[in-house]
Amino acid sequence: MSQVGSRFSLSAVPGRVRVLFEGHEVADSARTLALTEAGRKPVFYFPREDVQMSVLKANGHVTTNADLGQAAWFTIMRDAKIVEDVAWAYDRPIGEAELIAGYVSFRPEHVEFETEGLVNPVLHVPPMNPPYAD
Repeated sequence: MSQVGSRFSLSAVPGRVRVLFEGHEVADSARTLALTEAGRKPVFYFPREDVQMSVLKANGHVTTNADLGQAAWFTIMRDAKIVEDVAWAYDRPIGEAELIAGYVSFRPEHVEFETEGLVNPVLHVPPMNPPYAD
């Protein structure tokens, strides 16, 4: 486990983690990272090369996290279904969070996680500025 500042920790997730959207695999990795913020559940991050980036399109939405930097958001387009802000990535994270550069994370309310090696899947979305409108 690696400490990312005093407010975050970063660790490798044991086994494989798959991400499914509407039953279709959009990510599959044995190199998933979990970023844990103090007092919150971990968030999965997948190496881009393990994500089917062909179904994700950058949508121009950008948010800022004081500890991680600027996140760029993605829209998913698969089987005529389109969902905005389904995933995000920190292309140039700041400080020790640079370990997640080149990784993508997904909002759990839009995808399903299949985990191998974990008892309970981790489902959490970090707060964004402005908050999600549901």
